[in-house]
Amino acid sequence: MSVRTITIRVNGIARTEDAWHHTTLAEHLRTALGLTGTHVGCGTGDCGACVVLLDGEPVCSCLVLAVQADGRDVGTVEGVAGGGDLARVQRALVEEHGLQCGFCTPGLVVRMAHAAGSGGSDADVPAGHLCRCTGYDGIRAALRGISGGSGGGR
Repeated sequence: MSVRTITIRVNGIARTEDAWHHTTLAEHLRTALGLTGTHVGCGTGDCGACVVLLDGEPVCSCLVLAVQADGRDVGTVEGVAGGGDLARVQRALVEEHGLQCGFCTPGLVVRMAHAAGSGGSDADVPAGHLCRCTGYDGIRAALRGISGGSGGGR
């Protein structure tokens, strides 16, 4: 096994750490960088709990190796809200009862913020996310509530 020093720009801040070649981006974010907002559910890219933005596009971080993110930009759920306030997508999920246990929420929030900022539709978000607690009506209502505004879901 070999280790490589990588630098990833996470939520606008360059972070340099060692990473094993087999370490996933999700694991690297959680363990090496201490960003535990990204959850790992299935480990196969099916549940969406681990979604982050890689160079501005949503990806399942359980399917990306940390070394593949070297020199790239990563956006996590920690970067969605600024200044300690909830982001618009987070407030909308609360108001529309789109949350319950919260396990899938970080990936969902990242994908919703991306969809709102890129003009995506509410159909874009639940695809790729498994929520076993709520159903999707509240999630879709929350996205409809934010999709008319600007600001990338903030």
